[in-house]
Amino acid sequence: MKIENDRVVRFHYSVAEAGKDTLESSKEGGQPIAILFGRGQIIPGLEKAMEGREVGDSFKAAVNAGEAYGERREGLTQRVPKKHFGGQKLVPGMQVVLQTNFGPRAVVIEKVGMSVVDVDLNHPMAGKDLEFDIEIVDVREASEEELAHGHVHGEGGHHH
Repeated sequence: MKIENDRVVRFHYSVAEAGKDTLESSKEGGQPIAILFGRGQIIPGLEKAMEGREVGDSFKAAVNAGEAYGERREGLTQRVPKKHFGGQKLVPGMQVVLQTNFGPRAVVIEKVGMSVVDVDLNHPMAGKDLEFDIEIVDVREASEEELAHGHVHGEGGHHH
């Protein structure tokens, strides 16, 4: 069965910044990721590279910054009260997850003051060309409930 919109795809991945060491991988004892394909649950460049593939396919995909986490945007700095970081020791350059009104967001600490912290709201991978190593583990039709909810249920997916 080929990968196409509204099918459930389970896959292993590793990702690296172009020409550098692996940053993250699900392959070493991790669980495959499960997505509802075509719903924007992964970066656009990776979705394009996966379309039409089948179970058992292993391939590499080079994704430029524009098709990954976007180009870096200057001036995306925000000053946040220190209390929102829950007392963790903050160092410039450190990546942390900040709880926002729109859900969790990865930010990079720029400057730490007495009571406020300046953070860069660009995604930490913004402006970076990425290389993926993908292995397709499973492709199946999504259930009516998964289509209605817009996400995968069961193994590797969402549990209600």
